[in-house]
Amino acid sequence: MEKVLLTVGETQEYLGLGETMTRKLMRREAFGCRIGNRLYSNKNLLDKWLEKQCRRAP
Repeated sequence: MEKVLLTVGETQEYLGLGETMTRKLMRREAFGCRIGNRLYSNKNLLDKWLEKQCRRAP
């Protein structure tokens, strides 16, 4: 079974970004969600967001 929610560390590794930028994106973009005090990324929404970002690239 594949995970639906990714932690900050897992998202950071998945995107290949630093922790600060990862947290900023998770707060600002639609794929991030907060449960209690913890920040998670919805992997399905993250993949859709990435697909959109790649289409915009020159």
